[in-house]
Amino acid sequence: MGISGFKPSFLVGIEAIRQTHGSGLARLVGRRLTGFALVRFAEDGDWFAECPVVLDFDGVQVEVCHSKLDELSIDWNTIDTAATINGWEWSELTPRWSHRDKRLESFIGQELCEVALLEWRPADRDLAAGTVGVEFVFAGDRLRILNGLDENLIEVGVAHPNHVRHGLGR
Repeated sequence: MGISGFKPSFLVGIEAIRQTHGSGLARLVGRRLTGFALVRFAEDGDWFAECPVVLDFDGVQVEVCHSKLDELSIDWNTIDTAATINGWEWSELTPRWSHRDKRLESFIGQELCEVALLEWRPADRDLAAGTVGVEFVFAGDRLRILNGLDENLIEVGVAHPNHVRHGLGR
């Protein structure tokens, strides 16, 4: 993807993700969200949802990226969002880091109260069953980064009832 420092390590399944990243995510509780970054195209401002969502909690950067139908990569402090994204010469669009997004802006400055992994478990079997997302709970609202079937999906508010919550901190 041409993102400086980004070397995703994709995992599949709630247990693998909880075992590898559960304690790191739980340690974010009590920190304030001080920044975020998404990749947007310079030409039209559209979000390129296949690139990682970067959240900064008082200097601890968590980088969340979904791929395929069931893979999730969570990385820590590896991406340089000040660096130019390279390797897109073949494309008509120019990807750039952006620090604007209406869904995320309202969370800036808020203290993280809880973190959970969300596992999609619908009553009927569907393509997304078993996918795992991350929920960040703040005093006033909730922010989720979910699998949008081969890309990231950002949601705010109460999670769909088909998500099984696996709490990690507070």
